[in-house]
Amino acid sequence: MGELVMAAKITHVPSIWMSEKVEGLEGIRDFAIAGLNEIGRRAQERSVDTFVICDTHWLVNQGFHISGRKEIKGVFASNELPHMLHDMEYDYKGDPELGHLIAAQANEDGIRAICHDLEGLHAEYGTLIPMRHANKFGAKVLSLAANQFSTPEENANFGKSLLKAIEKSDRKVAFLASGSLSHAFAPNAISQGYLNNITDEFYRQVDLRVLQMWQQGLMQEFIEMLPLYAKLCCGEAAMADTGMVLGLLGWKDYQGKGEVLCDYFPSSGTGQCIVEFSLPLK
Repeated sequence: MGELVMAAKITHVPSIWMSEKVEGLEGIRDFAIAGLNEIGRRAQERSVDTFVICDTHWLVNQGFHISGRKEIKGVFASNELPHMLHDMEYDYKGDPELGHLIAAQANEDGIRAICHDLEGLHAEYGTLIPMRHANKFGAKVLSLAANQFSTPEENANFGKSLLKAIEKSDRKVAFLASGSLSHAFAPNAISQGYLNNITDEFYRQVDLRVLQMWQQGLMQEFIEMLPLYAKLCCGEAAMADTGMVLGLLGWKDYQGKGEVLCDYFPSSGTGQCIVEFSLPLK
């Protein structure tokens, strides 16, 4: 029987890569890298077989989609921010067996889902940047798309199906919700000045309150505010990753808390964090 052994909300900002690779920016995201390394340390300690990642840079418009590639290998350049993120080599094993199991379970539950093995379906940086630091021990990688027109309830229901599929498998799984808190980029004309800044203080204050709520275990209250939070704070991909991880944990029945593994920080106007959620007691 498979088992969910980790559930976390994580950052994937390109400035993590720049912190390692760009002259003059050395070390600016060392604290975020340390947080991702800690995710990896805990995952390895718990004998994780597969990282399942809701990647908010793999955007889809209809349904729920899973990458069923056996090999996840190549050299990545971001078509969004090619000046910030390019020449990233990667090489991981996929987990098509688990991917097809998740799709089958979701469809059984009335949720339209497809697992793909398509030659041109490459990994996005919402998967690659976290895996660079959290998956040094060779776990399999399974990316899930984020439906940018979904609702929190749809993502929560998919998360519930995901848990059923994990438990039907023989895998120990770490689920990573890879996306921002607030996600309001600065206007283009002034964007270069926002590498380490938030676009508006309103976003920072709401983000900080959300982190406080997670730490205090006010999860039902957060779920009630999630739709408006996503709207007012420009949620990345409808905050699909956040709805998904909370559905996986039990949605409105979830009684756990979040542990902050990386202090809140702004990046290119957006709000970022790394938080591991406690798992429900069995």
